[in-house]
Amino acid sequence: MKHSPSRWARSVALLAAVSILASCGLPRVGPNKREIFAGSVQREGDSFIVSVNDRVTRATAVVPALGFSEGFRNAGVLGSDTIRPGDTLGLTIWENVDDGLLAAEATNSTILEEVQVDGAGFIFVPYAGRIRAAGNTPEAIRRIITTKLEDQTPDPQVQVRRIAGDGSTVSLVGAVGGQGVYAIERPTRTLSSMLARAGGITIEPEIAQIKVLRGDHAETIWFQDLYKQPQFDIALRGGDRILVEEDTRSFTALGATGTQARVPFESQSISAVEAIATVGGLLSATADPTGVFVFRNEPADIANQVLGRDDLIGAQRMVYVLDLTEPNGMFMARDFVIRDQDTLYVTEAPFTQWDKTIAALTGSLGTVSTLTSIADSVGGGTGG
Repeated sequence: MKHSPSRWARSVALLAAVSILASCGLPRVGPNKREIFAGSVQREGDSFIVSVNDRVTRATAVVPALGFSEGFRNAGVLGSDTIRPGDTLGLTIWENVDDGLLAAEATNSTILEEVQVDGAGFIFVPYAGRIRAAGNTPEAIRRIITTKLEDQTPDPQVQVRRIAGDGSTVSLVGAVGGQGVYAIERPTRTLSSMLARAGGITIEPEIAQIKVLRGDHAETIWFQDLYKQPQFDIALRGGDRILVEEDTRSFTALGATGTQARVPFESQSISAVEAIATVGGLLSATADPTGVFVFRNEPADIANQVLGRDDLIGAQRMVYVLDLTEPNGMFMARDFVIRDQDTLYVTEAPFTQWDKTIAALTGSLGTVSTLTSIADSVGGGTGG
């Protein structure tokens, strides 16, 4: 039995198309469910694959605990009139004689506009000498100067004013209305009032963090907690540095989602459902709602709790599985907390690969038709 050239060409082209598909595979967004499960420790892989349930959501619901320590919270509010090294004082001295020690001729008062407290905490006043100012109030300094002068000039009258200097200042940088150095004054002795003095924050309150650096210590708080919990509205100290910055946490979304990208957090905590919604949801044409995975390096203490064991040491590779089609699947996804550096991955539905195979074969059959046409044309030409 003889075969026509066109049938022979069609068979060759079809075999070639099938061979290409078999050897090269089809394009896809990432591994499928079977391949992910193949990487579990039960199958000689290095990841623990865990189906999410109520116990798992409770064990993994860890949100960064930001707040101030007792040392910061228990620091008392500074007296607004307490003098410190670097402050500046204004002095006026009246003498009850026409020709006084300090007063110029034809006047009985002496004005010293700016007297700076030195690094050791002292000031110098003519005829009164070197006086300890740091730690005293203007009233205490007035009495000291009066006592020292009254033996040299009759009934001296002294006025001492505190002028804001660089001894009681804080610096504010970052996402605030006005970055700069601000004096600690009566209305701005606490963190919230100083932030208001600097024009407030310029980023979304939900992702704003306030870091206070005091000496060698640095502590951070959520901006919203500053107002929700009054005990965190700490008293400031001279030399404090305040930094306002955005939350730097993020997660990565891959697979059959609306957007594949690195996504910053938009609130203090974010659930799996919120994370999926943030990236545009599941692709209705390709996503598999039974294959929502969260890849994470889990600290040993949490991993042991999740797995019900106590022998794991160091960070563990964990793969959490969410099946949105289960009766309580959406509740599980709503309660499961996404953490910093997580990878959210949604697999494609099995039929998607089948569609791709059919589409690829359809394209191959188109090629077969083309080859057949060429073969027919060649055969016709030969016959002529």
